[in-house]
Amino acid sequence: MLAAFRVRSYRFQWPADLLTSWAFEMETLILGWYMLEETGSVTLLAVLGALQYMGTFIAPLFGLAGDRMGRRTVLCTMRVTYFTLAIAMMAFGLTGVLTPYHVFGLVFLMGLVRPSDIVLRNSLIGDTMPRANLTNALGFSRATGDSAKIAGALAGAGLLSTLGIGITYVFIAGFYLASFALTFGVTKVRPDDGATDSGASPWRDLLDGLAYAWKTPNVRMIMWMAFLVNLTAVPWTTGLAAYLAKEIFLLDANGLGRMIAGYACGALSGSLLLAWIGGSRRPALLMFVVAMTWYALLAVLAQVRDPETGAWVMVAIGACHSGTMILMGVALIGWAEPRFRGRVMGVRSLSVQGVPFGLLAAGPIIEMIGFSQTLEIYCAIGAVATVLLAIQNRRFL
Repeated sequence: MLAAFRVRSYRFQWPADLLTSWAFEMETLILGWYMLEETGSVTLLAVLGALQYMGTFIAPLFGLAGDRMGRRTVLCTMRVTYFTLAIAMMAFGLTGVLTPYHVFGLVFLMGLVRPSDIVLRNSLIGDTMPRANLTNALGFSRATGDSAKIAGALAGAGLLSTLGIGITYVFIAGFYLASFALTFGVTKVRPDDGATDSGASPWRDLLDGLAYAWKTPNVRMIMWMAFLVNLTAVPWTTGLAAYLAKEIFLLDANGLGRMIAGYACGALSGSLLLAWIGGSRRPALLMFVVAMTWYALLAVLAQVRDPETGAWVMVAIGACHSGTMILMGVALIGWAEPRFRGRVMGVRSLSVQGVPFGLLAAGPIIEMIGFSQTLEIYCAIGAVATVLLAIQNRRFL
């Protein structure tokens, strides 16, 4: 399980990723609660959640930049951007002029960059870890984000309720600044050196990566699966979590923090389990099994009204979410050619665009027919599509 720390550069990448993830989770909780309190609209809450994923459209460009310029250079640039936007949000909060319009604008800018962070993180792991240790390393990396989600949710809720949004952003900006400093210690290796013509057009390289992902059947299968779960499963425990806590379970901001922390505890358990046991010889098959369990648990959540029962269901959902994503990453990184790895992970990030589509559709539907009915429809669509995808691609399982 500690194989990742045998690689010196990961000793710097791990705390940098931890601090970045911590700040991400604090922001997600704080801004979601702020928007629901200020507007009372689930549709605007869904729009806010969708804006955080706008950068998935350009994620392949970040992957390409990592291939050509080096992962560390691109990560440093991204983390300076996070820090700058956090300072702006802090200033609006401390001066008392913050409005939902400011939040929408700054979240849109953050959303252009933030989805590509995981692209660079996973590509770095692929650069430095032997294939036999991929499940171990990806599981540990995922555990980093999950543990940060626990701390970030609890800290974000506590700071917001006691100090207000302006002071809370002082802490968030500090985390981003420390993450930027630590990123200087990660590897400078560019495994694409010599594999790509340095004089070639970046657009040509990008198109080559897109073509590779589309024409490679097993890679394409993972892309479709990633889009499916992001469209139908992920929105309910990300962008709509504040609605679930406030309107369904009748909780306050601290209750939302505890709910997200419980979900993250489940995700952390799933991550650590896969990191410990080293995964499966058939990660794609196990990925489909865990994803179906995820949909079954979401269907249960649709009927739960007791907060305590809901908290335990959220723990189990977190474990399935984490397991599905890790196994997806293991299969994809293991199958992708090293020279295309950054671009393939960037294309994989495009599938996250399913989250804003799912959120934007869910908001108005919830207002028309209710939360439970909408979630049940999403689960049915996701489960049927997952079975059909598995049958169609059974030769890779």
